[in-house]
Amino acid sequence: MGDDENISTWTERLLQEAPALPPEQARRFVYELYFAAQRALDKEEWEADFERDE
Repeated sequence: MGDDENISTWTERLLQEAPALPPEQARRFVYELYFAAQRALDKEEWEADFERDE
């Protein structure tokens, strides 16, 4: 599943739980959350690799 598919899936889920939320606002929230989580995972992986190399 690609980034766009994941974002669409989670946006739909968010809108099911909060139907009054404007769809564009829901999509923006999911987008920002998704990429923040991805950056955090990348940072953890980088730090683990760094620790192994030392």
